[in-house]
Amino acid sequence: MIKEEFVKKYLNSHIENLFPHDISEKIIQTSELLSAVKKQGNKVLFFGNGASAAIASHAALDFTKQAKVTSMAFNDAVLLTAFSNDYGYEHWVEHAINYYGNNGDTGVFISSSGQSQNIITGAQNARNKGLYIITFSGFEEDNPLKSIGDINFWVNSRAYNVIENIHQIWLMGICDLIIGKMEYSVK
Repeated sequence: MIKEEFVKKYLNSHIENLFPHDISEKIIQTSELLSAVKKQGNKVLFFGNGASAAIASHAALDFTKQAKVTSMAFNDAVLLTAFSNDYGYEHWVEHAINYYGNNGDTGVFISSSGQSQNIITGAQNARNKGLYIITFSGFEEDNPLKSIGDINFWVNSRAYNVIENIHQIWLMGICDLIIGKMEYSVK
């Protein structure tokens, strides 16, 4: 494949996956949910691995600082290594929720494949604790993470960078909808 064809195919895959038929309603529904979380004085807990952890950090920062929705991302090396050492990597998210999650909070679980066991176990625990669950995933539509969520954002792709880019755009769209505008001062 020549480079121009690759670039066109790559960008078109973003366009095709960015606008599924029901995404506007899900973005509105999620912004309303997180606005209610804000009004009730609860918080949003963001979880992901790798690039999804970076997306979680960015989202937690912007939701807290810009949209005034108290949010946390769990990417601190000390917390990750201590919880993983003590409880096992597959269970560190579950235990983070035990320590930080409260009734009325919302958990946002991001996994490109929807197969990350620590994210799935964490989402199941959040469900058991009564947290509202929002998932962001890709790959197979019937992935295990998506089956746990109350609101599910799914990208019909197996390309990690396409999935991750679209997750980021959708999350920032939700944040900006809560704020009520796209352009604003960050001070």
